[in-house]
Amino acid sequence: MAVRVVTLFVLLDEEEPAVLARAARQVGFDPATARIRVLRRSLDARKGHPIGHHLQVSFGPPGEPAAPEGGLPPPVRARSGAHVLVVGTGPCGTFAAARLLAAGAQVTLVDVGKPVQPRRHDLAALTQRGELNVDSNYCFGEGGAGTFSDGKLYTRAKDKEGVRSVLCALVEHGADPEILVESRPHIGSNRLPKILLAQRADLEARGARYVWSDAVVDLLVTDGRVVGARCASGRELQADAVVLAVGHSARAIYQRLHALGVALEAKPFAVGARVEHPQPLIDRLQYGRVWEHPKLPAAFYHVTATVPTPQAGDRGVYSFCMCPGGWVVDSSTEDGALTTNGMSLSRRDSPFANSALVVTVEPRDYLGQAFGDGPLAGIAFQRAIERRAFALGGGGFVAPAQRVVDFLRGRPSDDALPSTYRPRVVPGDVRGALPEFVGVALERALERFGRTLPGFASAGAQLVGVETRSSSPVRIVRDGALQSPTHAGLFPAGEGGGFAGGIVSAALDGLRVADAVLAKL
Repeated sequence: MAVRVVTLFVLLDEEEPAVLARAARQVGFDPATARIRVLRRSLDARKGHPIGHHLQVSFGPPGEPAAPEGGLPPPVRARSGAHVLVVGTGPCGTFAAARLLAAGAQVTLVDVGKPVQPRRHDLAALTQRGELNVDSNYCFGEGGAGTFSDGKLYTRAKDKEGVRSVLCALVEHGADPEILVESRPHIGSNRLPKILLAQRADLEARGARYVWSDAVVDLLVTDGRVVGARCASGRELQADAVVLAVGHSARAIYQRLHALGVALEAKPFAVGARVEHPQPLIDRLQYGRVWEHPKLPAAFYHVTATVPTPQAGDRGVYSFCMCPGGWVVDSSTEDGALTTNGMSLSRRDSPFANSALVVTVEPRDYLGQAFGDGPLAGIAFQRAIERRAFALGGGGFVAPAQRVVDFLRGRPSDDALPSTYRPRVVPGDVRGALPEFVGVALERALERFGRTLPGFASAGAQLVGVETRSSSPVRIVRDGALQSPTHAGLFPAGEGGGFAGGIVSAALDGLRVADAVLAKL
């Protein structure tokens, strides 16, 4: 009997195994012996529809072999003795290294930050005492900015084979196999570090060498070709190619690349603040009368609007990195400058939901002004906002917080709502840290969101800190072969190169760049 793939809808109060058994009999299989595989599961909580899960299910006869997992074909073989230096150990660098090792290349990974376990101590110092280690924090260290930033794995990438390869690799190293099925897969900041440790152990077993706590400060260039990198310690790492997977906050690297004449360009990004709500409010908004049903997860949302501003024209405003049952965290990387991010654990059981609420920023907004007219002007623009936010918090990486109702009325808050941000928040004027056009755009968007989602802009909502690192403000230019057009042998990649956003898309770009390196080698 042939394998049958069918689509089912399981109501919230139905038991999935019973529905699968009934469906098996309807397509001619004995549910006791058939091979039944759920291929896809997605929650449908649209207004006016019964709440439940859409399932795509495969039914096969007993003994039918499981369908192949799919994914990318094996890489081409590297030439004997080929050595690649990978700068950065985030998802982009890690997946690039894995693919290069599978091709037989020698790989060295270098990171300004620390391995995941000692990195935790620096995060504790930041959240408990407001003490920042500029080389080891929520952005820098093993796993990059994604390690302690939720582990969300959903992506808009169209490369199905690549996405499958990334997810299967995570499962191989300890992730819940459900991420292969769920439409919005999520690992959680408590589980992702263990997966990273398993990935590193695997790469080391295959010959990878790691260099920790040593920033790359220069490139080694011979006859216009990059042949390695020099670290802050003075260590020189020779290589046949350099994969630059440094993440979106590698400001010192951008500055050095600019000085070396590496082709860079300013690019659009977004800035705003974290908006925090009680999670039960979001649950009621999204699920209606059944919001307390035990089978329902903490609800998420996505909001977007295009609003006019007086001097800056129409602007997109949207939620980004929404964390149901999550925490607002400090993702600062410089003393005297504050910026935030969001995270949640696998259970998503915090009493609060948070999301970045950001406004699109174009190069024309900052080029040729006080921020300069070169490709690094966007960094100066970000830094100015972050320094104002730090000052408004009073120092010590305390974050300013402003009730949304006060933000809309144009007045500072006299008292702050409870918040998940640590070390703590103080009431104040978040809007005062933001450029005028950003504040106006957020105001108009919040008014609109408050109408479409009643309660979103209510007295229970609060803006915390500023969010400036949604993506890199710099793109490291690369040609059709994914190589720097000015410096052969240099392969910019991932979020730091300006070519990805999020764990999966960064990992995908790492795989693509690895194949490009192998083509050159």
